[in-house]
Amino acid sequence: MLCLEGAQAGLSWLTILRKRESYRAAFDDFDAEKMVCYGKSKRGQLLENPGIVRNRLKVDAFIGNARAYLEIHRQPGGFAEYLWQFTDGKVLRRRPLYLRDFQQTTLHSDAMSKDLKKKGFNFVGSTICHAFMQAVGIVDEHQRRCWAATRPRTAV
Repeated sequence: MLCLEGAQAGLSWLTILRKRESYRAAFDDFDAEKMVCYGKSKRGQLLENPGIVRNRLKVDAFIGNARAYLEIHRQPGGFAEYLWQFTDGKVLRRRPLYLRDFQQTTLHSDAMSKDLKKKGFNFVGSTICHAFMQAVGIVDEHQRRCWAATRPRTAV
């Protein structure tokens, strides 16, 4: 998901959503163990694949991010615990009233971005990290009048 957020940089999210299955196929179901083994030939195939965004920096980021992910994943607590540290294990909920009140970045996404970059990730700016945090449920940010903000919470 983080890589797809990075692929979206400078493009519409709809573009990436339409290419999601092509990304899944091109990157071996996002299997990080396989992705870190991609060599020059595989990178060349990816850059010729019309089903994905054929940007060398973004393709290289998928591969490099897989390597950085595995480093974190292999540590106690894994990648999930690593991500949740930026919010002290809590979902951040905001209910802005107006669209202009939505944030593109937060101190939490700033911290995540800075640390991910330090660990070798690319295409993980603060805006991308904030969007990622929303997409995976670390940030729950819906307008006050949104049906998703007002529905009763149920156990999952």
